[in-house]
Amino acid sequence: MDGHRLLSDLGRRVREARARRGLSLRELAARSGLSARFLVQVESGDGNISVRRLDELARALGTTAPALLAGADGKADLPVIALLGLRGAGKTTIGRRLARRLRVPFVELDRRIEQASGLPLAEIFRLHGEAYYRRLEQELLARILDEEGPLVLATGGGLVNSPESYSLLRQRAVTVWLRARPEDHWSRVIQQGDRRPMEARPQAMAELRRLLAAREPLYAQAVHTVDTSRLGVEGSVRTIGQMTVIAATGRRGARRRPSSRTRPAP
Repeated sequence: MDGHRLLSDLGRRVREARARRGLSLRELAARSGLSARFLVQVESGDGNISVRRLDELARALGTTAPALLAGADGKADLPVIALLGLRGAGKTTIGRRLARRLRVPFVELDRRIEQASGLPLAEIFRLHGEAYYRRLEQELLARILDEEGPLVLATGGGLVNSPESYSLLRQRAVTVWLRARPEDHWSRVIQQGDRRPMEARPQAMAELRRLLAAREPLYAQAVHTVDTSRLGVEGSVRTIGQMTVIAATGRRGARRRPSSRTRPAP
């Protein structure tokens, strides 16, 4: 689909969404922060709207930017968004809110592994070892990517150490590394009520720093990096949502834009 057709379809969906909500152009302009004149251009298919403005317009219409781009249910052209990072990166909290924003399911890969094995993760490692866990991880990841539609996927922190699983994920999903400072990883785990990292381990923080440093080159292979320490939960959700708009646009055949990375300010 060329750019003209994309904008034309977008304009039609905006008109339909505005009509469903019974909004005048002036009312929609007030809600979205866009001028009524520009909204006329958007609805006629002549308004080359930015990703940020499209997100604001979608909010004013009670929908999402991917929904306006992708079609009636907003799911057909959405990618799988795979969140990477160590425990405490925010994969569950951010993943759930992002899934609600995009109106797609949220899946935790480790929970699927527990369900398939009938054991909690700690018991899987104790009874069967890491090789068994990695085999289940790869099998279930492939099944999710093959059989389930667009979704937000929270991966295990060590998935990047499995070349087969990580390669499959990078081929089939939009990968996002949720980067955080070691202190934030630590405090988030403690806030969840888990004090195990510090029990009888005075060097636990140093170990965490070493683990982050060792895995950083692998996490950095993700398409996007989002600094959750700087952006917070809502800022991270908003940023990834905007990235998803670009990914959805690319899947519809519009000209692809270079991948952007959100890094801490210098």
